[in-house]
Amino acid sequence: MSYGSDFADVHRQLGRYTARILKGAVPGELPIAQPDRFELVINRRTAERLGLQIPQSLLLRAEVLE
Repeated sequence: MSYGSDFADVHRQLGRYTARILKGAVPGELPIAQPDRFELVINRRTAERLGLQIPQSLLLRAEVLE
């Protein structure tokens, strides 16, 4: 199981930051960007092999790898 920032969203933020710098913004004056989207990923096969019971409510919220 993993919980972390959504990499696609982080790359979009990076692109916006880069565009602002290329248009003349001073990097030191730009606000600090933090991820605002997160994802939960569960590997169901590994959980089963470890004998873990994952609650259904958690499985519904996560991206589940089979």
